[in-house]
Amino acid sequence: MADLESDRVERTISTTDTDKFAEAICAFSNDFPNHRLPGYLLIGVDNQGRPNGLRVTDQLLQNLAGIRADGNVLPLPAMAVQKYARPQGEVAVIEVLPSDLPPIRYRGCVWIRVGPRRAIASEIEERILSERRTALAKTSDSLACAGSSLDDLTPDLFLVTYRENAIAPEIIAENRRDLREQLASLRFYDLVKDRPTYAGLLLFGQDPLRWVPGAYTQFVSFDGTQVFDAPVAEHRFAGDLLKILREIDAFIPIQIQSRPKAVSALRERMVHDYPTLALREFLMNAIMCLS
Repeated sequence: MADLESDRVERTISTTDTDKFAEAICAFSNDFPNHRLPGYLLIGVDNQGRPNGLRVTDQLLQNLAGIRADGNVLPLPAMAVQKYARPQGEVAVIEVLPSDLPPIRYRGCVWIRVGPRRAIASEIEERILSERRTALAKTSDSLACAGSSLDDLTPDLFLVTYRENAIAPEIIAENRRDLREQLASLRFYDLVKDRPTYAGLLLFGQDPLRWVPGAYTQFVSFDGTQVFDAPVAEHRFAGDLLKILREIDAFIPIQIQSRPKAVSALRERMVHDYPTLALREFLMNAIMCLS
């Protein structure tokens, strides 16, 4: 608390500036100086390193912990939230561990620490983080797919469909990187091996089944309640992941049987065997878990 702010420590007296907190968490997760040590956001501490008399409530701790999973900081950071009592007041501390999957983004922007201040990463800095992620990669989706190339991807799926929703508009406007570097910054391309990753091929590949034989979703209807009963209908969904999800979304209502139910002597309404929205949510969650 009493030391100077650094690339591992930030102090604030605000308790409601969620954007500031999330940017700090994002920056500590990216660990641009590569200390491989936690970063700390101290809430309730002034610029002189003294507690300002804050009373840390359960609601404040819940709000701080909620930043991790609100969907704005991605991939999810590893962090802990604790309260410390001092004679001058209480302090809430967010401890953030460095990520093995940088760059981490907050609302599409990559934040890093430059000495005692936060900043949006430049193109070169973001590329350094992407290369570090490649070196630390431990999951199969982030590995380069042997034999594939940029020609196996559909660029418009990335540029028009995905990028517009994943990256902040101001970052896109300032972007001067080529397609490979943009894909690599989001873990869809390996610049060292000059190949798409498996995640890139699943999301934007022209023919994902060529590289991942099990990259499809299958619907089967059985004449009974057991999997060894005779199948009566079958349909396979294949292609890039977005295409699969769209086709499943359109397919669900067709498979749900409905029948009229009387509401009054002159009115009736359609009743479905299963709630369409609930079944859709179930299938989307299942695909997300498998992915």
